Amino acid sequence: MPDNIDALVRDLSDDDRSVWQAAEDRLVALGAQVVDHLLPHIAEGGGSRLKRSAEAVLQRLGDEALPRLREIRRQGPGRLRSNALKALVDLEGAENLDEGDRRALERLVRIKLIDERPVRLPSEAGRWLAFPADRLDDAVTALGLHDLRPATAVMGVAAATKATDSLEFPDSLGKTRTAYRVFITPAFETWLEELPIQNWRLVWGNSFIDQLDGFTLADKLSERCGEAHFYVVDPYNSAENWYVAREGHGVRSFGSYDHPRFQGEPLPFEVEYREDADEDEEYAEGVPYARTAADLISVEPGRMPASGTDGHGWLATTHPDIPNSRFKGALPI
Repeated sequence: MPDNIDALVRDLSDDDRSVWQAAEDRLVALGAQVVDHLLPHIAEGGGSRLKRSAEAVLQRLGDEALPRLREIRRQGPGRLRSNALKALVDLEGAENLDEGDRRALERLVRIKLIDERPVRLPSEAGRWLAFPADRLDDAVTALGLHDLRPATAVMGVAAATKATDSLEFPDSLGKTRTAYRVFITPAFETWLEELPIQNWRLVWGNSFIDQLDGFTLADKLSERCGEAHFYVVDPYNSAENWYVAREGHGVRSFGSYDHPRFQGEPLPFEVEYREDADEDEEYAEGVPYARTAADLISVEPGRMPASGTDGHGWLATTHPDIPNSRFKGALPI
């Protein structure tokens, strides 16, 4: 039987869709005995056909795979223990791990945070909020966040933009609610000395920002923190937005498809651009690029210099009854 299982696992990487789909189905039918054969492949780099299919089979096995995965964590073989932990978190989140595994994960995060410099944040696309770094407690209150846990930037960005970042659950009255997971970055120093605010933290959370509206969230943040920004870079739709709120109200914004595109009075950083622009140039009304605006009034995502980075990031959720450990999916650290 092991030889047959190994042959089916090899078929998972076949270019013929009918071959690898049939192999998946047969492996699922064989049950938990295939777990040991699949685990070596779920940690492969990139998104290979074999990796995706091995993960898919484990997902379809679901609860049937859990006893064997837990047994591997306790008894080995050692070469499969780390992959078994990843599979357990993928299948049921960290909430149901045993105490030893939870402590091991927390210890690994603390170790990684010690030398996490420089960090990198997505710069090609995305949406994010920015607020003054010294107002972290106010930001947590304004956004209604709970269960703050230290997180590396790699871990936090994956949790808020790639992994499952929303979770439906019934509240005490049986009504379906949604909790979101967000990432608050370390503090980053601006490179312009004349700015009144020198250090900023950014907030990432695709579902959180999309469903609760980034503009509204920026208003809430600015009401507690004095000032907050919302940025959008959307290459797919050739669209950009940036929005500055102060004391709970928007003061200046740009949107590629807004009418008018600019609203509010130009900010000081836009003056030089407008003065140097001819009447028909793109800067005649102001700055139409979110990353340019971020670079000049807070910080632009990308490779963040180690010398200008302070502290560490935090993962948080938006409901007190839903901790981070309820969200399924192993995260890179």
